[in-house]
Amino acid sequence: MPIESYNPHTGRVLRRFKAFSWAKTEQILGHAHRAAATWPATTFAHRAGIMRRAATLLRERQDELARLMALEMGKPVTDGRAEVLKCAACCEYYAESAEGFLTDEVVKTDASRSFISYQPLGVVLAVMPWNFPLWQVVRFAAPALMAGNVGLLKHASNVPQCALALEKIFHDAGLPAACFRTLLIGSDLVEKLLTDDRVRAVTLTGSEGAGASVAAIAGAQIKKTVLELGGSDAFIVLADADVALAAKTAAQSRMINSGQSCIAAKRFIVEKPVIKEFISQLKTHLLAMRPGDPLEESTQYGPMARPDLADELTQQVEDSVAAGAKVELFGGQAKPGTALFRPVILSNIKPGQRAYEEELFGPVALVLEAKSADDAVRLANDSRFGLGAGVWTADPKKGEAMARQIESGAVFVNGLVKSMPELPFGGVKKSGYGRELSYLGIREFVNQKSIWIGKEAAPTAKTE
Repeated sequence: MPIESYNPHTGRVLRRFKAFSWAKTEQILGHAHRAAATWPATTFAHRAGIMRRAATLLRERQDELARLMALEMGKPVTDGRAEVLKCAACCEYYAESAEGFLTDEVVKTDASRSFISYQPLGVVLAVMPWNFPLWQVVRFAAPALMAGNVGLLKHASNVPQCALALEKIFHDAGLPAACFRTLLIGSDLVEKLLTDDRVRAVTLTGSEGAGASVAAIAGAQIKKTVLELGGSDAFIVLADADVALAAKTAAQSRMINSGQSCIAAKRFIVEKPVIKEFISQLKTHLLAMRPGDPLEESTQYGPMARPDLADELTQQVEDSVAAGAKVELFGGQAKPGTALFRPVILSNIKPGQRAYEEELFGPVALVLEAKSADDAVRLANDSRFGLGAGVWTADPKKGEAMARQIESGAVFVNGLVKSMPELPFGGVKKSGYGRELSYLGIREFVNQKSIWIGKEAAPTAKTE
């Protein structure tokens, strides 16, 4: 795939970039490896100062960065600004919290003193997707850099300007250049990087297939991996829920980033007594959302990131309908090869349909009927994915009990599922493993070293 900025709204290529050769990539890796020997010697206070300056620069450049996201992958500028501000908050969170998260942890043993020490691994490769081109990177980079690691970013090939802009922010904030570099490379060089001993770990956010490929290569090299992959998030609405609020939130969640979010609600599992009311209100809210030019302030959702993604989503919908799914709201593409995809609602979702089995990464809402709360949990868990889920009920205790039964990395009761610095983020089953964010995220790429110090030995008596 070429490395180019392609505007999905206009269909025009904005800029093309020459991919780095392996010689150039290896040179950058060498610089990063050398930096990994010195960067950990800096103090947490020094690193925190850089991270806070990065947060300041993110806020100062929010309009410029939001415009780049709008141009490269179709995110409305209002959403882009919100993403930039979230990145700034994440930088500040780790600037404030990293030292506490990585303080030696004393453990009582038979030693005079024993503790767990947290020390950086070295060069961490990040393979990142296009859908949240800044947030996906920052939530890896902020904790990794604060822990004393250095980062190499292989970003998605359609957002090179976003990748370079973020590199510039870290450098302008005072981070040594070799401690964070963007690699304008294709996926063909990822394997060469992973088989190089100077790369100590890899984190990937992306598709199930990409995750399996990277994990296999890294596993053969015995390297630490964190994978955040696809999701087909369940959004359970019980009969006692506030259906109006649930439906409004459902529409908002399904249309996050034009439906291109791993934790956007995708499967709406609704108890039978309220399913007709829920579909009616969901339809009303989706129809009220305004598509348009991502650069316009009034636009609520833009095109999908690429026409081929919209084509694939159309095929998934058509195949599901042919297998028995019912169309409750007609939308989709105006014609093949275009990126704008209007919201669709499908019901009568059954096993064997692509809509039941696969992740639909775009603005298609799938409504499944549940006979009871227990049946809703069964349906939620009948998926190979397990990233996020939501439960809507008037009884918070019941919601909490259901949350404990759902197989996913996060469950939100009566609220929109979202990522935030304070809570760990990641999945189970085919949604991946490992965690980003919170104290768990910063501890993924450190050596959790046990140190045991024995009691001082008594001096040996001298003999003549």
